[in-house]
Amino acid sequence: MIVGKSPHLVGLDIGSSSLKAGEIMVTKKRLTLKNFGMISIAPGAIEEGSITDPENIADSIRELFKANNIKEKNVAISIGGYSVIVKQIELQTATEKQLQETIHLEAEQYIPFDISEVNLDYQILGETEVGSNQMSVILVAAKKEMINEYIDLVQLAGLNPCIIDVDAFALQNIFETNYDIIDENVMLIDIGANKTSLNILKDHSSIFMRDVSMGCDQITQQIISLTDCSFTEAEQIKLGKRTDKISPDDLKQIVSSVISEWSIEIKRALDSYDSTNPDGQIKRVILSGGGANIKEFRQLLMDETSFEVEIINPFKKLHIAKRFDPSYLEQIAPQASICMGLALRRVDDK
Repeated sequence: MIVGKSPHLVGLDIGSSSLKAGEIMVTKKRLTLKNFGMISIAPGAIEEGSITDPENIADSIRELFKANNIKEKNVAISIGGYSVIVKQIELQTATEKQLQETIHLEAEQYIPFDISEVNLDYQILGETEVGSNQMSVILVAAKKEMINEYIDLVQLAGLNPCIIDVDAFALQNIFETNYDIIDENVMLIDIGANKTSLNILKDHSSIFMRDVSMGCDQITQQIISLTDCSFTEAEQIKLGKRTDKISPDDLKQIVSSVISEWSIEIKRALDSYDSTNPDGQIKRVILSGGGANIKEFRQLLMDETSFEVEIINPFKKLHIAKRFDPSYLEQIAPQASICMGLALRRVDDK
């Protein structure tokens, strides 16, 4: 749990289909949900992490803050996808100051981008083994072009971007705040509209991370192909709000085919993890994002992996004011997770 005297930040999750904003008040006694809201954005406004329509998204951010009476201007945002690389590496033991001087040279062999085109950050995890003279380091590299896009967007909306996190770390932050990890490896899976993030935790450290280009929009696009309807109509069909355009059997077939693809990709990631971590057996899987609400996916994943699979509740240990509708929070909980993880950040965080 993070406790500090520094001003709190608004967590602003800028997704490819919706925006979420949340505030968590932190005291020595408890965490309290102060605010949460979400709003949809136009299809195509963000594509593969790239912002294509900043003016309209900035308008939506302002509308979201106004509708939820959010006054704070300092925000924490996050990024992900192929423009962000996260790796756990082993380096010769060094001090923080020594690593600052050599990290760019060390990073070049691990980063598939020109090192001059990225911003680098790192976190020393500690010695790999006592007396080994080696330490584990989490290395994060993000393309400057993407970072600048998101900074410009937030500033266009009249806000101050104080922290730029990584989607998977924000999710890890809210998970560890709400759940106890007792001698087990946990896999966090966040299924968004166009991207799925995988993060495997061991002893509160990320040891395997991967982003995959798949998500709920695959279902929407297949519905469009079959029915020749608009994107908005397809979204309503996907959510069961329109039944006049497609038969239940056809919709079930579309959902089944897409979630089968998801399961195959996740199984490939698990196989890759198992090949380098034969003793690191995963005991449970935590789902978040819009795809977590698809019951068939959860069941298929349990059947194929034999893992315990559950849906995250980012509000589990938060004090909830009476003005919040419990049924609404339960419904949007999986989609709110990254936003809530960002809302835990503070201005002076590392």
